[in-house]
Amino acid sequence: MEDKMETIRLEPTSNNTAPASPDKDDNSVDYDPHLHRQLEKPTNNLETLVHLLKCSLGTGILAMPQAFARAGLVTGIVATVLVGILVTHCLHVLVRSQYAACKKLKVPLLSYPAAAATAFSNGPPAFRSFARPCAITVDVFLVVYQLGICCVYIVFIADNIKKVVDPYYEMAVEIHMLIILLPLIAFNLIPSLKLLAPFSAVANLMTFVGLGIVIYFLLSGEKSTEPLDLWGSAETFPLFFGTILFALTAVGVTYHKDCVRLPRLTKPPRDWICPMCMGKIPHTDNTHKPVIALENNMKTPKAFGRPCGVLNTGMTFIVLLYVAVGALGYVFCVSNCSDSITLDLPKGDPLATTVIVMFAVAIFISYGLHCYVPVEVLWKGYLLPWLEKSGSDKLRVWEYALRVALCLLTFVLAVSVPRLGLFISLFGALCLSALGICFPAIMESFLQYPKKPMLLLLKDALLFIIGIVGLLAGTYTALISIVRSFQPQAVLADGVELAE
Repeated sequence: MEDKMETIRLEPTSNNTAPASPDKDDNSVDYDPHLHRQLEKPTNNLETLVHLLKCSLGTGILAMPQAFARAGLVTGIVATVLVGILVTHCLHVLVRSQYAACKKLKVPLLSYPAAAATAFSNGPPAFRSFARPCAITVDVFLVVYQLGICCVYIVFIADNIKKVVDPYYEMAVEIHMLIILLPLIAFNLIPSLKLLAPFSAVANLMTFVGLGIVIYFLLSGEKSTEPLDLWGSAETFPLFFGTILFALTAVGVTYHKDCVRLPRLTKPPRDWICPMCMGKIPHTDNTHKPVIALENNMKTPKAFGRPCGVLNTGMTFIVLLYVAVGALGYVFCVSNCSDSITLDLPKGDPLATTVIVMFAVAIFISYGLHCYVPVEVLWKGYLLPWLEKSGSDKLRVWEYALRVALCLLTFVLAVSVPRLGLFISLFGALCLSALGICFPAIMESFLQYPKKPMLLLLKDALLFIIGIVGLLAGTYTALISIVRSFQPQAVLADGVELAE
């Protein structure tokens, strides 16, 4: 259960140090990282496909109707397909780049930050000194993204609980956030993913069942008679773009667990240093197990990126599902789409109430899983080494203090800006434009240096420009909309009026 659950999460590395540049005289052409991976429980193609589908079901898909309300029906459908193609291609680029980085260093696995650092250290000479800062930057984006998801989850839980409780006793959404704070802190103190595995299975089941019920309501419920907006506007499109990226992008990387090292290198080079543990664990120690992402955990990893392989098949189904939910939800409520489609389900309906409670519980469980990631990065990558160096003997106290502090941080941000849809757009545009588009493009270009084809260079440059424009435009639009949402009788960029 633990292995399967862990492979479906966005998982960052806990050490940012760039791996050493490989010897220029080494010939890495014959080295195949796939052949050197020793996995205890590899997944087959069908299992990997199921995990990929589970990655993409959450608050993002529930925000698709509002995204379509911002983009217009026709624009929403076309743009979702195009962004889906873009995201899928960038995931292919990321997987190929990590594979190429592994071949450069002749190691079976590399994390996202370590692979990015390897790309910079093998790129143009002017960029090689940025290898370590690049790895740190990737970690920063990963931490900010995961904490952003936790903020989104707090707002989502509070909004949905408020919808259920309001008919009986009406309270501000901030009060609901305060009520769930202590349970969230308690759940976040669970130290092991193994203990969280049963909760993850329950959350996945609730999500699948709840999504089926939501689609049932969208198909059978009373539709809005308001005219449909087919094309949307350029002013609100960046918010749509951020939401789509948040919903679709599932960047798979690796992280440390219990000072993980690379698995069982039969003949590691004497001068080789593990880019994750930096030599703190002897090369002969095979007791540590890596926690690995989807492609890395496959029995047949080459099937992941084939034209009709796992990634293309899974992303095709996911994009079609997102288009269906977005279009049906938009037709269902038109311009009155809430931040989550669950908030637009009929009031007082027992089935609707049940699905709202199911999603609230599932997202509550997912909060602990997502908050586990920044804890691992900050604790094992930064705070723990500093404490060990300073000789502190209260490591457990500091770890729990970090867990509580991160939980309080996400709570403060959520209470300060209780805007679910705008939070989704903000963190989607800010973090996933960089992690899902910009860095993969840079990595592919640098790993081909100096013999990079001009066509490949132009393509990667175009991807980088798209990522930067999406990051700047989406972040700016989301921030402006957040500011406007606190003004009296403010009109958001998507045209939704908010009372003071």
